[in-house]
Amino acid sequence: MDQSTSIAAAGGILVLGAGELGMAILRHLAPRCRDAGIALSALVSPRSLADDHGELRAMDVTLLPFDLAADDSSGLVALLRHFDTVVGCTGFVAGPGTQRRPTRAVLDAGVRRYIPWQFGVDYDVVGKGSGQPVFDEQFEVRGMLRGQHATEWIIVSTGMFTSFLFEPAFGLVDLRAGIVRGLGSWDTRVTVTTPDDIGRCTAAILFEAPPIADRVIYLASDTVSYGQLADIVEKVTGRPVERELLSDARLRADRAANPDDGMAAYRIAFARGDGMWWDKEKTYNAARGIPMVDVEAWLRMHPA
Repeated sequence: MDQSTSIAAAGGILVLGAGELGMAILRHLAPRCRDAGIALSALVSPRSLADDHGELRAMDVTLLPFDLAADDSSGLVALLRHFDTVVGCTGFVAGPGTQRRPTRAVLDAGVRRYIPWQFGVDYDVVGKGSGQPVFDEQFEVRGMLRGQHATEWIIVSTGMFTSFLFEPAFGLVDLRAGIVRGLGSWDTRVTVTTPDDIGRCTAAILFEAPPIADRVIYLASDTVSYGQLADIVEKVTGRPVERELLSDARLRADRAANPDDGMAAYRIAFARGDGMWWDKEKTYNAARGIPMVDVEAWLRMHPA
């Protein structure tokens, strides 16, 4: 029995969430699942059923309403028992426990294979005590998975979404004002990946033969220093930018003055360097020759 036959026989693939990343993964999974005769489902909020899910229905994706934040864990376990493979795309929006709870339910349901919501930095390197509660929880999820042997797992590390470099609230790049800010030092590096690239690679990972199991897989659309980011912005816009370095001391002072500012905490995290980047030449996508959208290409596709 090959990989596709095994998935089909056991109940198919369930993607938890159909937001930006969930949709990207579903778009790339759908044709593979259709060709292999594998059922593909998406867990969505009951409130969203009133929305137009025409794209999902056109891809033959079955919609399953379930409120991860409110419904009891036993109901989630019962639902997950019907699936061979579960892919977590819930993000951090539901607050504390968002990552541990579905992971516990996956393990209790006896799901054969699981990709948790670890589409971010290298939590093994970051460890606990980073000052980011969600990072601590992600580290704990890895311990839960490694502490058992019944469910195979694949962790896909992607760095931050490429778009987050240009998110106004994050404060790194202000295209209108022509300002680029560095975190910690201009040589500090960060790995970024677009959701579409993550979706393409995750679909490929799930259909690898022989199957990948119990491994951390690294992806990177690009890895750049903050100095290189400023160079890219100048190249694409054709204008010089003002470069403002936010030192570690400045970042800590900003956080102390605004303890409830989540972005201030993220700026501290992405100033540390370690665990926030890896060499893109040593990634899964580089090894498989999968084309990716680097920072320069993304910026040309999304002009201010």
